Order: sequence, then C-alpha cells, then structure tokens
Amino acid sequence: MELRFATYNIHKAIGLDRRRDPDRIISVLREIDADIIALQEVDRRLGQRVSALPRVLLDDTPWRVASVAVRPRSIGWHGNALLVRRGITINRANPVDLPTLEPRGAISADLHFEGCDFRVLGVHLDLSGMRRRAQVKAILADCAEQSRPMPTVVMGDFNQWSQQRGAMRSFGSAWRALSAGRSYPSRRPIAQLDRIVISDGWECNTSGVHHSALATRASDHLPLVAKLTLHKK
Repeated sequence: MELRFATYNIHKAIGLDRRRDPDRIISVLREIDADIIALQEVDRRLGQRVSALPRVLLDDTPWRVASVAVRPRSIGWHGNALLVRRGITINRANPVDLPTLEPRGAISADLHFEGCDFRVLGVHLDLSGMRRRAQVKAILADCAEQSRPMPTVVMGDFNQWSQQRGAMRSFGSAWRALSAGRSYPSRRPIAQLDRIVISDGWECNTSGVHHSALATRASDHLPLVAKLTLHKK
C-alpha cells in the first residue's frame, strides 16, 4: 500500500502579501495532491477559533476533515487539523493533550486503507526545547496507550532546527526522521522546522519540500511531502 503524506503550516492562510486567502491554500493543497495532510495554524487563535479554511471550501476537495474540533466553527485542535482523502476510513480521531505553556497541541487518527491499519499524528510543538522534548514523550505515550500498536507517521511543525538532537532524540531507534529538506521561511528556506517521522513498518520512497511559486507566497512555511509504502503482514 502506497500513500502520499504531507504536512503544511498554513499560517492561518495569511500569505507573504499579508492577505488572508484560503482559496490560495486550497490551490497549494491541490498541487500537493497528498492522501493525508497534517495542517498547522489552521484555526484563528482568539475568540471562537474560527477556521482559516472554511468548511464549504473543503467540501469541494478530495479530502474530509478528521473530526477533532470542540468548537463548531473550528476544524482543528490548537490549530492542528488532519485532512484525509475520501475513500480512506477514519476509525478513530481525537486531540492529544500536550504539556505546554503555549497554545500547542497534537491530534491522532487511526486510519484504514486497502487492508492496512495505520496511525497518523499531526503536531505543532513548542518554541522551548525543554517543552518540545516533553511533548514528544507525551505523543509517544499516547501511541503506547492505544488499544493496539500500528505503523505510525508523526508529522508537523516541530520548531526544531536540528535533525538528530534535542527533541528528536526522544523518538529512539524505532523511529526515522525523514530528511525532507528546508521549509522555513518560504521565500528563502534556511531551517528544517517541519518534519515527517515514521515508525518501523514504513518504507520511504521519496520525500521533499514542495517549492512552487504559489506555495512560496501562500504561507511563511513550505509544505513537506513524502511517498510511503506499508507492506501488508
């Protein structure tokens, strides 16, 4: 089973021109054409946490939203949302509480496709290195507490510059962080803040940064994309 995964911090749909343009973000998502997409900063931070991507726009796309929102006008949890291509079954989806001083969080979903069960987590980690380490441990603990283990993909904005140090050490030998490339800032990327991390069971075919002209303008981050294969047991 081969699927295309992506993670994208959409900066509340505000582009480098300082305009909020959800249609532009949708166009970037169509360019990526991934099967499963983790979004960060998808909801506005204040008030009712209104989604920067109106549901009516998403209704006309190949994806549906994993239901984790606790507010009626939101599509996420602390700005995290998960889009899943129609035809992939969502067996479970819920928010994950993280130790934090900032409004950060994670979401977790168990999915099924072509006879395979697997888990996906979308995350947006803290700016503090100490908090990030605690948050990764909380994410791994949430995976361990689920009723059954599954091949897992963790992806999102890690706010982590180093590929192997800091919070990344908490994953351990059973996990692999893909070297997808630099994604921030979008106009001239110098930092690998966005990550895709895979557990045992996944094989990475390709991974990289989606660096189109539209994506360069749509947000301050560029999307990461990875094509992964999961072999049936």
